Amino acid sequence: MTSPAGLPPTGGGSGERQRLKLLAVTACPTGIAHTYMAAEKLSQAAEQLGVDIKVETQGSIGAENVLTDNDVRTADGVIIAADKDVDLSRFAGKRVVTVGVAEGIHHPERLIEQVRTAPVHGGGGSGTSTSSSTNSGGSGGGKERSVGYKALMNGVSYMIPFVVVGGLLIAISLSLGGHTDPSGGLVIPKDSFWMDVNNIGVIGFQLMVPILSGYIAYAIGDRPALVPGMVGGWIANTGSLYDSEAGAGFIGAIVTGFLAGYLVLWIKKVEVPKFVRPIMPIIVIPIVATTALGLFFIYVIGKPISWVFEHLTDWLGGMTGTSAVLLGAILGLMIAFDMGGPVNKTAFLFGAGLIATGNQEVMGMCAAAIPVMPLGQGLATLIRKRLYTEQERETGLASLFMGLFGISEGAIPFAAARPAQVIPANMLGGAVAGALAGLAGVEDAVPHGGPIVAVLGAVSGVPMFFVAVVIGTVVTALTTVALVDVSERRRKGQPIVDGLAPQPELALAGAGVSVGAGSDGLGTGGGTATAHAPAQRTDSVPASAGSAADASPDATADRSVDASTDASAGASDDDEVLSGYLTAQTVKVRLDSGDKEAAIREMAGLLAATGKVTDVEELVAAALRREEQGTTGLGEEIAIPHAKTDAVTAPVVGFARSAEGVEWGSLDGTKAKLVFMISVPEAAAGDEHLRILALLSRKLMDTGFRERLMTASDEAAVLDVLREIR
Repeated sequence: MTSPAGLPPTGGGSGERQRLKLLAVTACPTGIAHTYMAAEKLSQAAEQLGVDIKVETQGSIGAENVLTDNDVRTADGVIIAADKDVDLSRFAGKRVVTVGVAEGIHHPERLIEQVRTAPVHGGGGSGTSTSSSTNSGGSGGGKERSVGYKALMNGVSYMIPFVVVGGLLIAISLSLGGHTDPSGGLVIPKDSFWMDVNNIGVIGFQLMVPILSGYIAYAIGDRPALVPGMVGGWIANTGSLYDSEAGAGFIGAIVTGFLAGYLVLWIKKVEVPKFVRPIMPIIVIPIVATTALGLFFIYVIGKPISWVFEHLTDWLGGMTGTSAVLLGAILGLMIAFDMGGPVNKTAFLFGAGLIATGNQEVMGMCAAAIPVMPLGQGLATLIRKRLYTEQERETGLASLFMGLFGISEGAIPFAAARPAQVIPANMLGGAVAGALAGLAGVEDAVPHGGPIVAVLGAVSGVPMFFVAVVIGTVVTALTTVALVDVSERRRKGQPIVDGLAPQPELALAGAGVSVGAGSDGLGTGGGTATAHAPAQRTDSVPASAGSAADASPDATADRSVDASTDASAGASDDDEVLSGYLTAQTVKVRLDSGDKEAAIREMAGLLAATGKVTDVEELVAAALRREEQGTTGLGEEIAIPHAKTDAVTAPVVGFARSAEGVEWGSLDGTKAKLVFMISVPEAAAGDEHLRILALLSRKLMDTGFRERLMTASDEAAVLDVLREIR
């Protein structure tokens, strides 16, 4: 029976209920502010429309106010405003609309209207990706990442630790325990300690490809797809299973991951007798999918890979004796294309095989191209930090280290996350390095590449070898930055979180992986918002950052009470709010500066009045470095510059008001008139930073609160308004 006042009821509540009950989940992988802003905006819109709503916020520090089974059972519809995977299986049978987190901030009323006619979620899959085609409510406002993108990022996020651990262990073992050997490249003595370290690293690398494939499949087909995906990835990476000297590498893993995921989804749709259904996800589906995918790859996909390997080798053999520059460019292109796949291996083994004939120049070309990809991708994360999430920047540092030791796989996470941008950039840089090495007649006496072989004396023409590597690296980095930047500019209308493009986190954010915290510690936190019960929002002050395990209901309640008690204690003092971090000394009703840098400097001077700042210049520099990563202008005429630095001895918060507004680069184009500056010591960054930002970002979505801040007559009046923050 359809209620004329709103949603066709799908909940389990009384049919006499007058107020509609909605649930919402807001989540953002790299910023706390937007998660809470979306939650507060949805709550405000629901209150205005006479709708009950409960909002769960998710992030890298876990979820709080988790929606219970009873909440779901009695709900009429669900709004998902998220830029990361959200488990939709619990909302089976409910009307679900899924959009990006920015839609929750800018169009909350529209979302509440959309959910009235949204399709009923069927319960398939584990995340938003499985339902993206059916839960947008028939509107064009979804702006949600595609199924393929989310699945790919899920696989990449799980793969990264294997790349980093495996690559660094191999690099360390080679540098400390290896030596050059003309017959075997960089050799580590057998039965030595460093050989054991090397073997552990090799295992990490061997698992990297199956993990990528398995978790791509998992994001599409849920748990039954995990085994087929991983086994398929292992087969893809084991060329001997299909008569190839090289496996298909990470590109093959991407193929098997998607094949496994969609194969499992298709099998799930097959009607089976009722008595068979309980064993379908744990026995039938994994066995059938694994067998089918494995045989398909071996007999159908594997044969062409073997054919490509064989014919590329013959083709390269015919290239010897031609232009060294042309051959070097071709080898560089091949080395950079698939990093461990058949094309890469063809070029590498071709060069290695010619060493025994006395021709070391071909290997010299390969050796110059091999480190360009990891070095170039690592350099790109340093050149344009705002394009990368914190996890990507950390991976970039590891990639730089691996590049020094000729481990090209360090660039695989970047290539897997953004193949259309990264692979062409890698190939261009590799071609340049290979061509320059060929032009200069660089020689390499061992079948290995990277600066390590030059340092150990295996390379002749060392100066030109390094020139080729450096130029190729710079070309790769600049091309990557340009292509990624263009790609982001084309995605107009997609949310940019805390000034950072929503990459795999960004883009590298997969289920169960904590990647949300940015360089400033901004991870999405948890909290609640209940439109019809303001007291509930007060009780749900986000707690300090902690482990996901701390987000249990009991722990949440304990932390919430403690936070509320602290806030109340602060309110009892005439001059203190936010637990005493913001005082009369750190409030200024008129900001004199007209530009962002001057405003930050003025705010730093304001904080220094507390005696908690030991180095004002370092505080200013830290805040400006944070701005380089992405603007802290949140829109709605708000800016919250912040810094983690030991230039302060304790957390301190300042507030200033600008009548004219300061250009802060906010996404909505507004100038910042309400400026909060937060600074915490490095040791305190993990908890107080998150708590203060969560409190501010939620309360600042209250239009009335902002108006009261703008019209407060003096510092005392401003403090009275700020005491409303709980």
